Amino acid sequence: MGERREEEMTVEKSEVFWHSPMNEPFHIAGFPWLEKDGVYRRMPVKPKHPLPPAVDDLANCTAGGQIRFQTNSSRLSVKVRLTGTADMNHMPATGQCGFDCYIGASGEQKYYNTTKYDHTKKEYEFAMFEKMDAGVQNMTLYFPLYMGVEEVLIGLDPEAEIAAPPPYSSDKRIVIYGTSITQGGCAARPGMAYTNILSRKINLEFINLGFSGNGKGEAEVAHAISEIPNPQLFVLDYEANSVSPELLESTLPEFIRIYRGKHPKVPIVVLSQIRYARETFDHGLLELRQRRKSIQMNIVNKLRQQGDDKLYFCDGEQLLGDDYSECTVDGVHPTDLGFIRMAEHLAPVMMQYIG
Repeated sequence: MGERREEEMTVEKSEVFWHSPMNEPFHIAGFPWLEKDGVYRRMPVKPKHPLPPAVDDLANCTAGGQIRFQTNSSRLSVKVRLTGTADMNHMPATGQCGFDCYIGASGEQKYYNTTKYDHTKKEYEFAMFEKMDAGVQNMTLYFPLYMGVEEVLIGLDPEAEIAAPPPYSSDKRIVIYGTSITQGGCAARPGMAYTNILSRKINLEFINLGFSGNGKGEAEVAHAISEIPNPQLFVLDYEANSVSPELLESTLPEFIRIYRGKHPKVPIVVLSQIRYARETFDHGLLELRQRRKSIQMNIVNKLRQQGDDKLYFCDGEQLLGDDYSECTVDGVHPTDLGFIRMAEHLAPVMMQYIG
């Protein structure tokens, strides 16, 4: 086990030692620019191409972030300072602002607890567990989905041993760009966002680049994402925010062109939108989705014919199953059930392309 660095800790009256996960042997996943910028953020602080203002703001939401480590501590607490307070009317504060705790090795992680606190506050402290007696355990803490985190500290027994988590299968990453659904709206807690569920099925780092209402396929965003090193797979899941079929037809091939300029052989999956509950009654909404789906299929087929044999299409219409109308909070954003179904369908698709 790793040695404890006394200078990195302070002692509270409870005799819990507080650790910054920024320090070794903790490992933080999901923030590609963390080492450079030193903040919990999903896009660069100073990108080469200025980001759209809304994307720049939403990049501060910590969706997909994870703190990973091993410890034999009998107690685990978190002390959190957020950038704001819970304020969503269709998503629980546990999902917007909370941390989730999972325990177990890769592929075997089991949910243990979620932070619960006064949601009118920007700062909170919560004990995930206090009487664990199971020896060395592998811990994964998931960051909030729709809020920024200025600081998080991990409280453990003073004498606890801490070690780095088991390594991923490789240093490659799965990068997913998309909408509010990608970001995790409206999961009840962070671990239920579909990218986080997938991270428990596939032993690679996942980068969640869902930008609520603002996954519009801008070239500036494509340039920034293409800077993320070591991609194993790139997923484009932004149809629902594409503004119009005409704009989707314009942005999608350009986004792919920009990304291909940096990653000519990385598999790219174009994922079409899930079905909305209102499609059963709103035929215009159904026709719009079908039109956009056709546009994406045609673009993928055309580019494949031109030689891009690492470009694929995945039909999002199938992800929620036949009773899809029961899988959302508001007719659009999935519940935990919806996210589970999405992940169950997507995992074998991803495994097919990453080998």
